[in-house]
Amino acid sequence: MAEKNQNQYHPPESNGYHRNDQESLHTVDDEEAKRKKRMKLTIGIIAFVIFQVVQALFFVLVIMKFKSPKFRVGDFAIQTLTVGTQASPSFDMSFVAPIRVKNTNWGPFKYDASTVDFTYGGVLVGQAIIPKSKANFKSTKKIDVNVTLSSANLPSNINSNLGRDLSSGVITLTSQGELKGKITVMFMFKKKKTSQMNCTMAIDSTTKAVRSLSCK
Repeated sequence: MAEKNQNQYHPPESNGYHRNDQESLHTVDDEEAKRKKRMKLTIGIIAFVIFQVVQALFFVLVIMKFKSPKFRVGDFAIQTLTVGTQASPSFDMSFVAPIRVKNTNWGPFKYDASTVDFTYGGVLVGQAIIPKSKANFKSTKKIDVNVTLSSANLPSNINSNLGRDLSSGVITLTSQGELKGKITVMFMFKKKKTSQMNCTMAIDSTTKAVRSLSCK
């Protein structure tokens, strides 16, 4: 019996190495997972900060960049034109002036009532009344105004120049005006702006048409 018990197989006792190896592998995997998570979080934070910076720059450099709207008179067709002679120079003209207020800002431009002066040789020959209104953001306000021009009040020295212009067949006129108003962005940021009109037009007295029109 003693020999039988001595010959029985006894498995080797576990020394704990195998369990420690598994625990080490789990620890390495956990650390790698945490590292990847931290990396993703860092990348997310950096991307968010960059997005906020880009948004802030866009807001400051684009949206908050207030510009004076463009105030112009567009091409028009002459309805009536009566001219005198070189010896007795005069003109009377009527047309519908297409006044345009182009607002490129990110907020509406509210402007006060104003006038556009039409001059010949620096002397007033007619006016257009611009009513109080507004030009919406990124849009053009269109105002069509009936205009009547007359040389009846020209002084003698300017009248002599008109005689030469009539002989050449071209009457040169200018239109000047000023719009004062306020641009409002996001209902809180406001900026006062003034728009200037300074246009020159050449009227062909023979064909009774606008030969050229340019605005500064």
